[in-house]
Amino acid sequence: MAVIVDADGRVLLTRRSIPPFLDLWVMPGGKIDLGEPILEALKREVHEEVGLEIDVEGLIDVFEHLTPGEENCHFVILYYRCRPLYCDVVHNEDEVAEAVWVPSCELAGYAMPAGARYILGQVFPEASLRDLTKTVHA
Repeated sequence: MAVIVDADGRVLLTRRSIPPFLDLWVMPGGKIDLGEPILEALKREVHEEVGLEIDVEGLIDVFEHLTPGEENCHFVILYYRCRPLYCDVVHNEDEVAEAVWVPSCELAGYAMPAGARYILGQVFPEASLRDLTKTVHA
């Protein structure tokens, strides 16, 4: 997943229009194709979802997400800090309902999975994301 932070310190969030994490706010990213290098997959997914080109600055952390039950999913999510080469977002409506640049002071108001909130809490410790009232456990 790409934690894309612009020059103004805002992070790009997308509201998913497909599972997993339907209607939740997450960072752009997705699955790696067989044989595809991780960072190339990240850049491809970002471009497919929001039309941006990015520079990858480094790995933030890894988060494991389990959804037992009907979905029976187990994701290992790598979160990379990224910088956009430009900020004109054109989101793919097949995957993303909307995409917004969010200042850190507003992050707590967005419903997002635990992994996204955890990572954003590391990137923006001033955002008080330890209050998990808006966290959704998918």
